[in-house]
Amino acid sequence: MPTMQRRPAWQQAAVLTGGFVVVLWLLEIVDAASGHPLDAYGVQPRSDDGLVGVAVAPMLHFGFDHLVGNTVPVLVLGFLTLATGIARGLLATAIIWVVGGLGVWLFAQPGSNHAGASVLIFGWIVFLVVRGFLNRRPTEILIGVAVFLLYSGALLGVLPGQHGVSWQGHLFGAVGGAVAARVLSRPRDRYDALR
Repeated sequence: MPTMQRRPAWQQAAVLTGGFVVVLWLLEIVDAASGHPLDAYGVQPRSDDGLVGVAVAPMLHFGFDHLVGNTVPVLVLGFLTLATGIARGLLATAIIWVVGGLGVWLFAQPGSNHAGASVLIFGWIVFLVVRGFLNRRPTEILIGVAVFLLYSGALLGVLPGQHGVSWQGHLFGAVGGAVAARVLSRPRDRYDALR
C-alpha cells in the first residue's frame, strides 16, 4: 500500500498563513458590507462581553487600512513561525493569542475596544527573535536576527503614545511571544513529531 508523502513544512506554512490572511480579508469584507458590526467583538477590558474578544479579536480589524497594514507582516512572520515546525508554530500562535488577549482584557483601559492581528505580529516578532537563542540552532538564530533587523523599529509600538493604536495589544502580544519561546524551547522533537 503506497504511503502518502507529507508536504514539506515550508509548504504547509505557506498554505496555512495564506489561508489565515484570506480569512482576515473575508471577515473584513463581510464586516464592511454589513456596517461594521464585527468591530464590537474586540477585546473590551474587564467586561464579560469583552472576553469574547480574546478568542476573536486578532481576526478582526477596524477597516481596510488597518488590515492592509497588518497583511504583509502576518504573511511574513506567520510563515516564519510555522516554517520550522508546524506544530510548534501553531502552539506558539495559540500562546501569543491567549496571553495577548488576556493581557489586554486585564490591563487596558475599561471602555476601550481592541482588535487586530498586530497582537500576533508582535508576538511572532519576539518569538522568532528569542527562540533561536534558547534553542541554539543556527538557522533559527539567523531567522531571529533577520526578523530583529527588519522589525526592531516596530517594537517601539509596545510603548504608549500613538492615539488609536493598542499599545497594550502590542505589549502583551510581545509578552506572549516571549512566553511561547520559553515554553516551546527544547526538546523540539516532541513538537515536530506532531506535524
